[in-house]
This record gives sequence, structure tokens and C-alpha cells, in this order.
Amino acid sequence: MEIRVAKTAGFCFGVERAVEKVYEHADENKVYTYGPIIHNETVVADLKKKGVLVIESLEELKSMNEGTIIIRSHGVEKSIYDLIEEKGLKLVDATCPFVKKIHRIVYEESGKDNVIVIIGSDKHPEVEGIKGWCQNEPIVIETVQEAENLTIPEEKHICIVSQTTFNYKKFQDLVEIISKKGYDINVFNTICNATEERQTEARTISKEVDAMIVIGGRSSSNTQKLYEISKKECANTYYIQTLDDLDFKMFNESINSVGITAGASTPNNIIKEVHKGMSEMSFEQMLEESLVTIRNGEVVEGTIIDVKEDEIILNIGYKADGIITRSEYSNTPNIDLRNEVKVGDTMEAKVLKVNDGEGQVLLTYKRLAAEKGNKRLEEAFNNKEVLTAKVAQVLDGGLSVVVEEARVFIPASLVSDTYEKNLEKYAGQEIQFVISEFNPRKRRIIGDRKQLLVAEKAEKQKELFARINAGDTVEGTVKNVTDFGAFIDLGGADGLLHISEMSWGRVENPKKVFKVGDPVKVLIKSIDGDKIALSLKFEDQNPWLNADEKYAVGNVVTGKVARMTDFGAFVELEPGVDALLHVSQISKDHVEKPSDVLSVGQEITAKVVDFKKDDKKISLSVKALDTEKEVEAAEVTE
Repeated sequence: MEIRVAKTAGFCFGVERAVEKVYEHADENKVYTYGPIIHNETVVADLKKKGVLVIESLEELKSMNEGTIIIRSHGVEKSIYDLIEEKGLKLVDATCPFVKKIHRIVYEESGKDNVIVIIGSDKHPEVEGIKGWCQNEPIVIETVQEAENLTIPEEKHICIVSQTTFNYKKFQDLVEIISKKGYDINVFNTICNATEERQTEARTISKEVDAMIVIGGRSSSNTQKLYEISKKECANTYYIQTLDDLDFKMFNESINSVGITAGASTPNNIIKEVHKGMSEMSFEQMLEESLVTIRNGEVVEGTIIDVKEDEIILNIGYKADGIITRSEYSNTPNIDLRNEVKVGDTMEAKVLKVNDGEGQVLLTYKRLAAEKGNKRLEEAFNNKEVLTAKVAQVLDGGLSVVVEEARVFIPASLVSDTYEKNLEKYAGQEIQFVISEFNPRKRRIIGDRKQLLVAEKAEKQKELFARINAGDTVEGTVKNVTDFGAFIDLGGADGLLHISEMSWGRVENPKKVFKVGDPVKVLIKSIDGDKIALSLKFEDQNPWLNADEKYAVGNVVTGKVARMTDFGAFVELEPGVDALLHVSQISKDHVEKPSDVLSVGQEITAKVVDFKKDDKKISLSVKALDTEKEVEAAEVTE
């Protein structure tokens, strides 16, 4: 019988680190873990024998006055840290670094009042811990139905994170559902790389074997995910915790090949026992054979045994150590590797040379990372996934972004849906894009931000036209100002505010009234197809509404000369209300032309001698007013 053991089976980095920390402190007096250190009953039972007890509730922690508290690998709420510090207890933080990263993300993003969406199991301790680092109320989603029912105010920005052990494909599906709702989202793929690789390997092996064994604790979320993935590909999939759970009667003559994988909280000794129980060859022998030779191009995993400023030394289980030089770790010049990794860390690398001339194995980290990044980009290309990445470099012809050490070029023509004269404003910014062309052999991986903006604008335009009607008052922002008017961004489409609709009065130059970026409240005058005509002539502000009272015949009024013709001058009494001062009414003396005695902008006082509201016509007379004053003066003299 052929037996295949997944290379990724067993303790991941975070779990191994957490367990080691507990054993390091096991000899101390009164050592506790807040909750089971990992989801594995065997490990927890062994620690209990060594005197390490489990704190099961917050009330139990509150009652303690001394001892060492070890935070489990799943992490806990921020309030637990505060309580331990407040009570003066010794704290040992064994939270997985990948989980700590999520804590930092949600704490910072929620501090910006962004809505936090956590994709994962609401009752899982890791998710409970993540929720406790949010500064506002988070939303937890695990199913397609929950994603489809998600409703968040449009003005809110959304930050999406994931439980580290969540099914990667399911995470993608849920993010896609949320993305289609048109929200402003920022997606952080916080699924642990080890989890993703373990799930991918389990899927691959289970497709190629007759039976599959998944080892792990019943309460282990990541083991349950492995079982679900394997079961989907191989009907003969069995979930066990230890060798005692394995029924050998299940393996009949038709079973010629068996695959074995294990969750991140499964100790290696249990995996060894299961393998040994199914094979005459021991687990140790199998590993030994796999380590006899290595080849150029092979991916190996090792533990860091020394770090220098420009060199990392790895124990890769081979007769010689592996070396990663600075140039093979990163493209960043003069990077100090001591600030990047530390002794005890595990990492994967690719073999460049089995013998570098000094008996050591020359490895590369950056090329392997780039290859993984390319796989990630290929998935995104095939799935039309929206990616988010920071602009690493502004080039002459576009932008360069890095996704998991793989570079993507976004041509200037695909950066925006409008012409961008200066791309420098994007330097260091996080942007969203899709992969429109993927050809790594020709080093041609092209990103496209434009199509996302076009699609977003089309969706906003559709939503805008569905809710607006002629006569509505809406708010917008001045987008552009021309000699004939201003274009107003209404949040989905632009409307034209023509110069003639900017005021009840006369506007000589729109650029003196508006500037780009000004907020403005406008009236929708008409909608013709995709054209929207706007106006600032609100009817309740129409100056002719009460003009018959203010400018009744006989009233004395004051205004400014707005313009002149040969037959008279037009006087602006208020914006939108002009009156004619005929040349014959300018003075008792003969006036040939109005411009002989008047000038534009001159303030004059005159008497209203005619008012026609329906025709919006008012006639003035300075002559009549002067005559009236002379009569009054003569009467006083007499």
C-alpha cells in the first residue's frame, strides 16, 4: 500500500511556538494557560501532568492574585491583557504572530471608524479574540447567506479580515459577494500561509489517493476544514484524533493508496504513530530517505540557527546548512537581515546550488516568494479577483505594485478612468486593481484599475438615476468650471449648471463664482437621457415673488446702472430684477445718450413710474423724482 504523508501536516509555526513557550515555563510555580493552549486534548493532558492548568473563564481569572498566565496561540481580547496587567500577574504571550497581525489591523482600522467584517466562525476563540481588539462593533460572517444579507450604510468604509484557519476558497467567495454590493472595502487576506498551503496540499493529495486520513482534535477549526476539503475530493476520508481511533477494517483490498494530513495543532508523534501503524516503514525512516538528497530547484524548509547583517543560516535537515544571502532574501538594498528574522524562526526557501563551493547549500527566499506571488496572481487573474496593494514605485509609464513579492505593472492608461497628468500622487498609496494580463514567462503581468473605476461609476450612475427626478434638490461637488457654466459631480454622474442658471441675476464669469471642490446644493431642472441640467434659481428665492410690493408705482428705489443702450439705461434693483430708465427720464434737461451723464456701476435713485409683473418690466424716472422735489421745495418757499 502506498502511503503519502503531507509535508505540511502537523504543528504550524504559531502552534509550535505556543507549545514550546508553555513547556519552557512548565517548571515554574502556578502556571496557567488562558483557555487550552491549542485544540489538542493530548497536548493539554500532557501539560496538565506537568502542573500547567487551564483557566476556563474570565471569572476564574478575576479571582487570581498570583501566577503566570500564558495567552494561548488563538489570542484573546485586549481586555484580558489589561486585566492581567491590572492584577499584577506574570504574562507570557504565546499568541500566533499571524493572529497578532490581525489584532493590529482591526484595532487601527476600527479606530478610523471603519466597519470591521471578520470572516470566520463567530464562536471560535481566535475570532472572539479578534472581536475584542475592535474599537467598534464588528460583524462576523461565515456563510454565503450571511454575506448576501450584509447591509452597511453606503458612507461607511469596510475592512475585511479572516480567521487564519478559514477555508481560502470560501474566503474568496464571500469577499466576492461583498465586493459586488459596491461598498468601499479594504480586504486583508489574513489566512495563514501555512493554513493555505496545508489546505492546498490536502486537496491535491485527496484527489490522487483511494483513502484519506485527517488527524486532529475534534474542536480544531483548521482540522475540520482539512476534513471538509479532503472529503469533497475523496469519499473515503476519515477524521481521527489518535491511532486508537483508526479502524484498519476500513482499508480493504481496493485501497491501494492512502494520504495522511493533520491539523496545525496535531503533534508530530501522533502523525508518526498513525503512519507507523499503516506501514512497515517507520515515519523516521521515511523522513530520513526524503532527506538523503536534495536537488537544485527543490523547495526546502528549515529553522534559522544564525542571522548576520547580510546572511541567514538555516538548518534544513541536510548534511550541510543552507545559506540565504541578503540579495537572495530581498530586492531592498542594504537591508539588515537581523531586523527581518530571528534565530528559531522557520522558513521555506528554494535551492539554487546544492554546493556553493564551500560545502554549503545556497538558497533563495525572494525567488520562492515571487513564485508564490505569481501563483497568487494567476489565481486572481483566473477568478477576476480584486486585489489591494501598495504602490511600490511610480514609473514613467505607470505604477508598479508588489503582491506577495511578485511585481505587477499598471500602465498609466489603466490607472484611472480619466487622464492622469501626474502619477506621483499614488506613491505609497494602497490601490485596488484586477489582473488583466498574466504572462510570467514574458514577465508581463498587467494590472488594471481603470475597469474597476468604470464599473463603480456605472453602478453609481445607475443608482443615482434611479433615485433622482426633475425638481429634486441635491448636493454635489464642483468638478470643473468653464466660461459657459460648471459641471457638478452628483455622486455617479455630472450635471451641468449653465451660466444662465447660476443666479436670478447676471453672472459675468463662472470662474469668479465657483472653484473646483466647492460643495453646492442645486436644483435638478431637467433629465434628458444621461444629461442632467441643474439650476440655482430656487423658486422660493425668486425676487419677482414680492416685486409688486417693493416696486409699486410711486415707490422711490435705488439701484446700480448695469448696462446702457442708446435709448436708456438698465438699472439692477436687486439680482434678477432690472428696470429701464429711459433716456427721456434721466433728467429734465435734454440728454442725447445715457452714457453722456451715466456710467456702469453708478448708483441712482429714481421713482417707479410703471410696473408690469407678468412681463417682468419696470420703468423708472429720475426726471419725475426731481420734478416732485422742486414742487415740494416751491411749496415750502411759499
